[in-house]
Amino acid sequence: MKLLVLASISARRKTLLKQLGLQFIVVPSLVEERLNPRLKPRGQAEALSLQKAEAVEKKYRENKNHDQCVIIAADTIVTIDDEVLNKPKGEKEAMQMLRRLSGKRHSVITGFSLIDIDSKKIITKSVETLVYFRKLSEREIREYVKREKVYDKAGAYAVQGIGATFIEKIEGDYSNIVGLPLHAIALELRRFGVSVL
Repeated sequence: MKLLVLASISARRKTLLKQLGLQFIVVPSLVEERLNPRLKPRGQAEALSLQKAEAVEKKYRENKNHDQCVIIAADTIVTIDDEVLNKPKGEKEAMQMLRRLSGKRHSVITGFSLIDIDSKKIITKSVETLVYFRKLSEREIREYVKREKVYDKAGAYAVQGIGATFIEKIEGDYSNIVGLPLHAIALELRRFGVSVL
């Protein structure tokens, strides 16, 4: 049986992967997230996920740890009108992001990478989900930023909890918005001999 390694400290990604019933360990990648503005949003998410996966792969190769493992890494970005909304750096920026999203459609793109250490096989893909926000009041935006932990979330919101009340509809994979597109990842894990059923 291959060991699965989640290259993330995200509690949301850990919770999602647990839903597949797979055994895995968490090894943070600790990669500094820097977007490449020359790449389109999908390319940016894919490139960051690959950097994270490769950082953990390097740790395993240096320590000659488990050859029979598959590393899973992901990066989620939010885009609106071809502009990437990163994680907000402060309250003001978080509020500006939510104002931009208010009453509009935006994309949530998660790039993910899988690396089989033994075969050196690498898969990097991305999934896009369209999210439609209702119109938000200034009071809602202010209160949400005050009450919720928005600074570690692209676009300054989470679809779980109170953030769910902002959403009118979703086109695509819900788990992708949370941070790990389970359907796509389960399909790709099969290529490495890892099945959820």
